[in-house]
Amino acid sequence: MAASQGDGPAVGIDLGTTYSCVAVWRGDRGEVIANDQGNRLMPSCVAFTDTERLVGEAAVNQAALNPSNTVFEVKRLIGRRFSDKSVQEDIKLWPFKVAKDRDDRPMVLVEHEGKEKQFAPEEISSMVLAKLKETAEVYLGKSVKNAVITVPVYFNNSQRQATIDAGTIAGLNVLRIINEPTAAAIACGLEKMPVSNKGKTVLVFDLGGGTFDVSLLNIDPGVNMDKGVFEVRSITGDTHLGGADFDNEMVEYTLQEFLRKHKKMDIRNNKKALRRLRTACERAKRLLTSTGRTTIEVDSLHEGIDFSTTITRSRFEDLNRDLFSKIMKIVEKCLKDANMDKNSVNDVVLVGGSTRIPKVQNMLREFFDGKELCRTINPDEAVAYGAAIQASILSGETHDGRLVDMLLRDVTPLSLGIETEEDYIMSVVIPRNTTIPTKKTKNFTTIYDNQLVVNFPVYEGESEWTKDNNLLGKFKLSGILPAPKRVPSIDVTFDIDLNGFLNVSAKDMNTGRTNNIVIPYDMGRLRKEEIKRMVQGAKRVAP
Repeated sequence: MAASQGDGPAVGIDLGTTYSCVAVWRGDRGEVIANDQGNRLMPSCVAFTDTERLVGEAAVNQAALNPSNTVFEVKRLIGRRFSDKSVQEDIKLWPFKVAKDRDDRPMVLVEHEGKEKQFAPEEISSMVLAKLKETAEVYLGKSVKNAVITVPVYFNNSQRQATIDAGTIAGLNVLRIINEPTAAAIACGLEKMPVSNKGKTVLVFDLGGGTFDVSLLNIDPGVNMDKGVFEVRSITGDTHLGGADFDNEMVEYTLQEFLRKHKKMDIRNNKKALRRLRTACERAKRLLTSTGRTTIEVDSLHEGIDFSTTITRSRFEDLNRDLFSKIMKIVEKCLKDANMDKNSVNDVVLVGGSTRIPKVQNMLREFFDGKELCRTINPDEAVAYGAAIQASILSGETHDGRLVDMLLRDVTPLSLGIETEEDYIMSVVIPRNTTIPTKKTKNFTTIYDNQLVVNFPVYEGESEWTKDNNLLGKFKLSGILPAPKRVPSIDVTFDIDLNGFLNVSAKDMNTGRTNNIVIPYDMGRLRKEEIKRMVQGAKRVAP
């Protein structure tokens, strides 16, 4: 949605799985904004007590004493179905409750103010966004309305819309949703713009707390160096791979160690013990980036028993061997999708806190034949920094010559198409990695004699069979004139805007009859009345 005058500065927000960050572009430079604790990163964590709601550091600090009412990693729920396999796997690891509503959407259940309450993932995310909005307003001394929010490249349509809904609930006008590695590439590209008219190819390797994205971009300084063009060539990734998964492997390892030392004492049902153990494992993971060996210690972990075990960097790497292998396969796939050789990559840019893991850096150096990795910008802050640049451009606030003419060409992360009724096969209209915005038309016909109505189920995904892809929505075209099968001519048009949102229309070329579906209002998204209720609720608890 376009910005309006008087809305104050536009900000860029990296809404992360484990940590979030807000930045603003002022004058000729970007600023990552520190919160009231002096931290530039804020935990994406919300806690509920009998008397108050806590967000960020305050929520984390009481998590061990209140695990069932402390919500984290909600980005792994947003825009998903309760029945999704990944959701079911995560629920087993979280100390807080997640139930499903009548539409198979996940709802977080907590005890708050003496009552059990349920919140949609969008509401929890909106609380994090509202805190970041408040942080920016305190720093800038002005109200903040407009924001660019980033998402993983492989977020599907429902997840992107759910993120916009979270922004709306938080009182933000979301100018645009952009992909996290694209935002990071903008930030890094501004620092490393080619010094000649010759462009360069950059691979952005973004491994965060819960998601993993790889993007391959061309950065072209333009004719006479007057315009920076950022063109995404290919994107790939995994919305369920990141630092939290390394933590999970360590937690499982320490649970087995405790069980080995203290027979028949499985602590999986002790939520407070698990929370303290997870915190200790995450701390150990961070220490192993700079040392070869460390100790995981938790006093009085379970039934008064102290727990202590030593873990080496090599053991950590062995525990996560399968995850590391998966990471490099995704890198290879990104290059293959762009039909590009690894030797054509000029820079490898690291983004996300998990890129500090030595094994990750070593794998990349080895894969790229010893190439030095680019770390010119803080990997934790690059995404928010790039989003702030885009926010400044979209709001028309910037007068920096480097930004005014900057052109961003992103791509669609998943193939989009129609299910053919006769064989349930996905007929692709827009292949993935197509530059957006885009508009493409494909011709369809009937499969029965005298067929008067044609159904159009719209899917996204890479499988040949629609049952393995994600249904975005359905619509039908009626009033077709009776004719033998395969005679009617029906044009189906897919139109994707800059946010990656999809409008699908069908037109009977004989009668001129049309119908369409706007995917943002697809099943799984919050209803308008629900968003309105949540907005009012957020205003009531605002400081």
